[in-house]
Amino acid sequence: MEIDLSPRLAKKEYGGDGGSYFAWCPSELAMLREGNIGAAKLALEKNGFALPRYSDSAKVAYVLQGNGVAGIVLPEKEEKVVAIKKGDAIALPFGVVTWWYNKEDTELVVLLLGDTSKGHKAGEFTDFFLTGSNGIFTGFSSEFVSRAWDVDDKTVSTLVGNQSGKGIVKLAASFKMPEPKEEHRSGLVYNCEEAPLDVDIKNGGRVVVLNTKNLPLVAEVGLGADLVRLDGGAMCSPGFSCDSALQVTYIVRGSGRVQIVGIDGRRALETTIKAGNLFIVPRFYVVSKICDADGMDWFSIITTPNPIFTHLAGRTSVWKALSPEVIEASFKVPSEVENHFRSKRTSDEIFFPPPTEKPLAG
Repeated sequence: MEIDLSPRLAKKEYGGDGGSYFAWCPSELAMLREGNIGAAKLALEKNGFALPRYSDSAKVAYVLQGNGVAGIVLPEKEEKVVAIKKGDAIALPFGVVTWWYNKEDTELVVLLLGDTSKGHKAGEFTDFFLTGSNGIFTGFSSEFVSRAWDVDDKTVSTLVGNQSGKGIVKLAASFKMPEPKEEHRSGLVYNCEEAPLDVDIKNGGRVVVLNTKNLPLVAEVGLGADLVRLDGGAMCSPGFSCDSALQVTYIVRGSGRVQIVGIDGRRALETTIKAGNLFIVPRFYVVSKICDADGMDWFSIITTPNPIFTHLAGRTSVWKALSPEVIEASFKVPSEVENHFRSKRTSDEIFFPPPTEKPLAG
């Protein structure tokens, strides 16, 4: 049975005055389970505080909107308090403890994508909270907590019982959280909107790639990522990952169309896509996108830290590498057709501007 590759929107899992946590469900997006991929979004209102937690999955976080503060504690390391803003990508390996806080009027929205192959549930993140009504220590007896923390039973009751919130709470406006330190961003955060462009095609689009060169911590996460910003009406060349990696794509802005072709040349997906949609391209399947007039941005993770893509159009495509005779025989066409075919798309572009309208004869 073929898997439905249709894009999906996230659904709310929990939340309150401080904000909400949304996730994509494997029962609706089957490729999450098949590919062992988790996907979620954290949305914090002003003074919203996502309580400290760790996860059963390594992740890449990407700030979709707003400004805020994140606390990151790598195993056996000190806490790093970092200012985060739109465009920031953060690698979160196994064992990392995080908290998130928004002190601004604008909602802070963070996308979380990761590998669930070692998690409790395929295709879903499981978070373990350090505090709150579902915190780890609510499950231990007072004796165990008292001895572990070296405090009396009254203090245990206060520490474990006072925070009645679950996952996300709203702090008083007067409460002072730790101030971020600029030096803490180094090695943890990479802003994809301000970084040097890896690809820049006039009237086509731009790409920033996240890999072990610009953020070495992604090696521990085992994932690569990229931010693609396509100009109005442009097309992204058909291509596939040639290192058996899955590609998980979230539409950040705009809208357009996508086609995915798989085994035996069958079209596995043809649909429209818009901001908020998430879809997954299976291993070795070929994908191409054309955006609408207002352009389209997307953020993707690839299930390898240094992905390699093969494109099927443009000067660097496999067609330009094959000899003319092979192309003639493969397509069963005469040499003049092969020559015409080869003469097209001679630049290194992987994004193609919209076709120029020909003037009407008159």
